[in-house]
Parts: sequence; structure tokens; C-alpha cells
Amino acid sequence: MSTNLETSVAYLKGVGPKRAELLQAELGISTYFDLIQHLPFRYEDRSVFYKISDITAESSALQFKGKITKKTLIGGGKQSRLVAVFNDGENELELVWFKGAKWIINSLPINIEVIIYGKPSRFGKKWNVPHPEVERADLYEKRRGGGLQPVYSSTEKLGARGLSSSGLARLIRGAWEEVKGGVDETLPSNLLTELRLPGRSDAFEQVHRPDNPLMADKALKRLKFEELLYLQLVLLRHKKATTVDLPGVRFEKVGDKFNEFFEKHLPFELTGAQKRVIKEIRGDVNTGRHMNRLLQGDVGSGKTIVALMTSLLAIDNGFQACIMAPTEILARQHAEGISDLLREMDVRVEIITGSTKKSDRKPILEGLADGRVDLIIGTHSLIEPTVVFKNLGFVVIDEQHRFGVAQRSKLWAKAKLAPHVLVMTATPIPRTLAMTAYGDLDISVLDELPPGRKDIVTAHRTDASRLSVFSFVEKQISEGRQVYFVYPLIEESATIDHKDLMDGYESISRRFPLPKYRIGIVHGRMKPADKNIEMSRFVSGESQILVATTVIEVGVNVPNATLMVIESAERFGLSQLHQLRGRVGRGGEQSYCILMTKDEFSKEARRRLETMCRTNDGFEIAEVDMEIRGPGDIMGTQQSGLPDLKMADIQRDKDLMITARYMAQRVLEVDAELEKAEHSTLKINLDRILKDRPNWSQIS
Repeated sequence: MSTNLETSVAYLKGVGPKRAELLQAELGISTYFDLIQHLPFRYEDRSVFYKISDITAESSALQFKGKITKKTLIGGGKQSRLVAVFNDGENELELVWFKGAKWIINSLPINIEVIIYGKPSRFGKKWNVPHPEVERADLYEKRRGGGLQPVYSSTEKLGARGLSSSGLARLIRGAWEEVKGGVDETLPSNLLTELRLPGRSDAFEQVHRPDNPLMADKALKRLKFEELLYLQLVLLRHKKATTVDLPGVRFEKVGDKFNEFFEKHLPFELTGAQKRVIKEIRGDVNTGRHMNRLLQGDVGSGKTIVALMTSLLAIDNGFQACIMAPTEILARQHAEGISDLLREMDVRVEIITGSTKKSDRKPILEGLADGRVDLIIGTHSLIEPTVVFKNLGFVVIDEQHRFGVAQRSKLWAKAKLAPHVLVMTATPIPRTLAMTAYGDLDISVLDELPPGRKDIVTAHRTDASRLSVFSFVEKQISEGRQVYFVYPLIEESATIDHKDLMDGYESISRRFPLPKYRIGIVHGRMKPADKNIEMSRFVSGESQILVATTVIEVGVNVPNATLMVIESAERFGLSQLHQLRGRVGRGGEQSYCILMTKDEFSKEARRRLETMCRTNDGFEIAEVDMEIRGPGDIMGTQQSGLPDLKMADIQRDKDLMITARYMAQRVLEVDAELEKAEHSTLKINLDRILKDRPNWSQIS
């Protein structure tokens, strides 16, 4: 059978169907090409051989040459372990495997010279090496062992099947030998020359078999740059298709409604950032081209006012506007807040959600169809076929990552010309991540809080301080303020040792009893009507304490709430902690957030808590969050149609990302369709990448 880059790894010597299945499940490796794209995350210097007598308590991983003289499988079942005796010609030590013993025992050669590598460990008076790498010396020399050796990421399950870093290295070397003649160049020669990067085949050779550290570094950069360049080409061409090449409705005037609201009904002066963003949007919507813009703003930065004022621009120009929110709570909050702001103006605002009664829905739908409804606010109910607009011109998507691309496309289809799109997110996104997740959108940032807003004071406390925390809660309530208690679970879990909502509600009720105190409770399993009743009581001030799960993460605006106590805070992600904290500090009074934890927790949890206590800056928090969790988790549901990153890392390779973005922009500025001869390589490979992917070119 002939082998190529797309051949299944099941056909590679040493793999087979079961290992192939495991490689796919654990690392997403299905083909030879996937395997050679599994790049090392570091290199080890294997140029020196040590003697057993050289081992000291300070020794790190060492390399030895000698023979295995004996191997024994001890115990049975899952408790079995493999022990082998290694002799370097002068002394002996034991090699020990606690996992995968049955798999490894058959591969250990007896009385044949081998190379072993691992970190010595003291057991009693003897040294041993747990889970060492073992390779026959003749094979080691044949593959030019020694010098820099790549180290590959693996998993516990792969390691148990003999595919730790060294096992993967053998497979990668074998695959590369079979396919290296079929690796074509994917970057133009002038680009390689300008950036001083090696060719693609040389890069794969050097990344897996480096001559020296400099060559390894250049090879890694070249392969990662290639991946990032094509990603940016996809995003920038998509951006061009959804802006420059896509006709859009035109808002030519700033009309009476916009001016009346600005001059008479705006409840506070706009921040400089809000004025800047509104100016950017006004510039976009008067070009005759489709606007596709992302509005990033930290909690409380005033995104809703920007959305409202730009909606009024649309209404002044004879168009309808809609705001789509991910939850009914958030949609209702938008509707109530905006209706209140426009109550003295001749603008009809309506709301449609899943719980809107049929009798209420009919006049709203009729008003949308004949143009009497100016602004509609709702959830995904807005994309239902029964919702028909007379003249939709402006669409606001709040927390857009919660809507699928296909869902949003149904909304665009309701307009005659592509409506202008403003995507809003309250989750600040690090610059390099924004260049990927939202690289096809123009980006605006609200980086100021309204005047009078004070930074929220955040403190970390353990269970030992609970009485003093309760005293502080009592003090806040005595001053007329309100308090949130947030829990991660609804009911007790037998497997997770932390506070649950129902238990917390009971203990808080004992400490703050009726009739002096009124306590509400809100969680995701409640019926929407019951949830709304409890929320309404808290908003009106009828209840002073709200015990809740993360259902209040978005969509709750109670300016009188000045304290949030987050229980089991070590269980929450950094971004979620920041979003929750944003529910307080929405009025003029000093607000507080107390992070309650047990006494012991992980190093990562400690970093999250320290970050929360140190800063209120959402963008700084987002950077730390990406360092801890990685970009994939923060992006949530990634936009469809984007190439996956197998070699590059958005966080670690941010400088390469910026270079790739610049180079992609430069290429497309002079040759938007990649028709020039020097760009033929880029066009061929870009077409291949985009083949069979959904065409979302008309959708943000």
C-alpha cells in the first residue's frame, strides 16, 4: 500500500487499529500528517552519558548506557508492576514501571546494550528510575540519537499503552521517513527569504531531528507561522466579503430621535470611550457597505447605551432594529431598561421570548411586519419563521458566542439587504485571541467606566472567617444595602466537597431570620415565572439577600446591591468570577466581593483568587485567564469555518500571530484574490483549507 499524508496512522508500523483509536481520542491524531504536526513542546540535551555512580540527590533526568539483565512482573491485575535490573558495567539499579507493565515487558531486550533515560529516585538505600525511556543502542545510533531530543506531550492513557513521549517520538520518526518525499511547499519563496525561514520539508526534518537549538527554533517558528498565516488569510478575506464586498443599508442622517434622546433623555454624560465607539459606528453605517463590528466592554462600561443610540440611528433612517440576547432574564432587562429610557419618546419597543403569550405575540408580529414596531428585543425566538420584519436594518447580538452561526444566519435572512451588525461581549478578550476568534470583525473597545463608579473591593476569606463575614453582611443590610450569596451547585454532591445552594440557604436563613430579613432564592431549575418573581422582589428591595447559582452571571442589574459573597470560589473560573463580581458596584456606593474558600486548594485556584483581589481590570484578568486555561476554553464555541490550530498556540505565539496578521494584510492589499503568480502557492493551499467548509461569508 502506498503511503501519503492522509493515510490513517493505523497502517503505521507499531500502531494498529486499537492504538490508532486511542491516538484519535487522546490527541486528535488520525493521519500521518496529524502525527508529524504533533510538535515537540521542548528539547532535552542527550549528548552526555552518566554512570550510576554519578547519581546524587540533586540529579535531574540522566542518560545511561548498559544492559538489562533481568525483568520481573510483580503482582497481578491493576496493581502489577514491572521491575528490571540495569547494569552499566560497574553498578546496578532498578527500572520500575507501575503502569503499562504488561505492555512494556515484551519490548525490553535482555543482555543487549540499551540506552535508558529518566530521573533517578531513592528507594531505601538504592537508586531506581521510575518509568524510564529505554531504547536499543544500535537503533539509537542508527537514528542519530544524542544531542537534542524532542519531548512530545502525551496522556496517561497513551503512556499506559507505551506511547509516552519516547513512544510517540518513534512513531513520528517512522511516519516522517515514509512521507517526507510528499511534503509540498506552502509558502512563497519571497516570503521565506524575507522572514529567513526554512522550507517546509526542512522544517519538519529539523523540528523532529534538530541539528542544534537554533535550527529547532527556526523550524518551529516556520511551521507555526504557516498555520497562523493561513488562519489570518481566511479571516481577512471573510472580513472583506462581509464589509467591503457586501452592500449594506445606509444611515445617512443623524435624525430627530437620536438628537432628542441625546439632548433630553440621556440619564448621564457619555464617557469618552462611548463617544468614540458611537463615532466609529456612525462612520461604518454611512458607507453603503455592511458593518460587522465587535464591541468589547467590561461589566458596567455602558454597552447597552451604545446599542440603544445606534439603534436610534437606524430608526431615524427608516429602518427597524433588533437586539438578541442569550437568556430571557437578559432580554427582559434590556427591554425594561430601554423602555424606561424611551418612555417619553415616540419609539415603539417590544419584546419576544419563549414565554411570550400567543395573545401578546400577535400584535407584536403584526407591528413588525407593517413597520409600527421600531425596536424588538428578544431571545432566539427572534429567528422563528413567524417573525417577519418590514425593513430590518440594524442587529445587535449580545454575548454572541452563545449563538451558533447557523442560528444567526436566520436573522440576517429576514432583511432585504444585509443589516448592520453590532456584536457585544462583556467578556474582555486578549488582543491575540481577538485577532483569531473575531479576526474578521472590526473591533471597538469600551475601556472606561462611567463617572462615579468605584472599584469593587475584593477579599479572600476561608470558612474560619465565616462569622466575621456574616457580621459584615449584617452591617451592609443595616445601611440599607442588599447582598448576593452565590453557590456553584443546587444540591449536595457526594463527589464534590463544597457548599451547595440549598444547605447555604438554610444556614443563611438561620443567621438572618424572618421577619427582620427577607431572603430570596434563584437557580436554573426553577420555572421562569418563579425565577422572575424572586428577581423582582430583590430588584424592588423587598428582599435584602438573594441566594443564587451562576444564573445571575448576566442579566441582573440592582444598583442597591453592594456585596457579593461567592461560596467555594476556588471552584469557579477566573472569567466567571469576574462576571459575577460585575453584578455589584453598579450604583454610586462602595461595593465589595468576598471570595469564600476551604483552607486548601490548588495552585491555579490560588492564582485566580490573587488576581481577583489585585485588579478589577477585565482585560488584565482575561490575559491571566488565557494563560491558565488556554485560548480554546475562553473562546467557547468557535466560529464555524475557521481552520484548526494544530501546531501554533495563540498565547505562546502571540508575536508570530501579529507578524502573520501583518503579512496576510500586506498580501491581500496588493492581490485580494491571490491571482498573481507569486501568490499561486497561497491560493492553492487556501482553497484546499476552505474546501467543504460551510460558507458563512455573509454572516458575522
